[in-house]
Amino acid sequence: MKAIFLAKLAAKSAWSRRGTLFLIVFAIAISAALLLGVARARAQLRDGFSGAISGTDLVVGAQGGDIQLVLYAIFHIGSATRNMGWESAQEIAKTSGVAWTIPISLGDSHAGYPVVATDANFYAHYKFHGDHDVKFAEGRAPNALFEVAIGSEAAKRLGYAIGDLAVLNHGAGLAQAAKLTAHDDMPFAVVGVIAPTATAIDRSLFISLESMEAIHINWRFGAPMPGFKVGAEQVKAMKLTPKSITALLVGLDRRSQVFHIQREIAEMDEPLTAVMPGVALDQIWEILANVEAALTTISAFGAASALAGLIAAILAGLNERRREIAILRSAGASAFDIFTLLAFEGILLVLGGIFCALAIVYAAILTLAPFLADNYGVFLTLAPPNAEEFLLLILIAGSGVIASILPAIRAYRASLSDGLRITI
Repeated sequence: MKAIFLAKLAAKSAWSRRGTLFLIVFAIAISAALLLGVARARAQLRDGFSGAISGTDLVVGAQGGDIQLVLYAIFHIGSATRNMGWESAQEIAKTSGVAWTIPISLGDSHAGYPVVATDANFYAHYKFHGDHDVKFAEGRAPNALFEVAIGSEAAKRLGYAIGDLAVLNHGAGLAQAAKLTAHDDMPFAVVGVIAPTATAIDRSLFISLESMEAIHINWRFGAPMPGFKVGAEQVKAMKLTPKSITALLVGLDRRSQVFHIQREIAEMDEPLTAVMPGVALDQIWEILANVEAALTTISAFGAASALAGLIAAILAGLNERRREIAILRSAGASAFDIFTLLAFEGILLVLGGIFCALAIVYAAILTLAPFLADNYGVFLTLAPPNAEEFLLLILIAGSGVIASILPAIRAYRASLSDGLRITI
């Protein structure tokens, strides 16, 4: 009962000095939010990157950088400097040991969202976050010309439903969306909305390879040909086999064959790059490791600074509170009660800072998640604190308790020596 009484007394005492103490709570909240935010972003980025593709053994594209290939083939970030030939893709698909291939063709967009041209193998073999398949919340996969399936995030933001028409743009990029040339002579009917995946699929539109060829029948060298126009009905009668694609996802019969197949691809007539997705993802995290460490260190110093401010504020207020402490002693409070009172006050400030930090982190996720998803393909989701975040919270709380005990010990000693004597 005495502990509850002292806790209430500590809360009332802190409330009477709320202006100064609010600044301390705010400083603790900001520094703790930085620590938690860095930990949350790191964990979710790692989960998002590593879970974006599963079961794919190789990603093949035109010769170039491994990381760049994985970024545009899987995350639809950036663009390829050049394409790989369709004949090479067909040759790889027929290679002994290759179970399936998924062709990917990029380059167009709709309202800033990337358009991905692929075939039925994408819906049959593409897996993410372990063993999850691509499923439809509504409708079906496109299986004819001028049909499009939309990822859940894109459909929600653009307000599309089954049966709506969408006009694709030539070129990609949200910032350039208003300046891109529209394929308005060949609109697409929405036939499916893909169920949420927490991957780049959510912010993409999917059409067939033939549809990608069809909308570019009137184009040469990245621009429409003047005086030449083929209508949508005429296109349907044409042979629309692609000449090139952006990348090829490859699944093998046995993973032990991956180095053998990789070597065969490297020896093909067309210069190609075949990279294992896991290796490229590890390279990405190696690049980010130094930035991650720097952010964590800066956040830790910020937290230490805030806790040092907590000690300084409580110590600075002790001289002003000697009369208060003397009155409490005269009312029967023991020196240990004074120690407990000051310790409770510091702990309340730290806990208040931690709860504010959690509120700041979740508010930031709610605010920034759509922007990061639309512009960078980075998905942040609301979730309870994980083990690492709980450990950080415990460390912050423990450090706060220690920081609160230091001025409480001084108050304990002062109350023993001062008694009822008031020092001015």
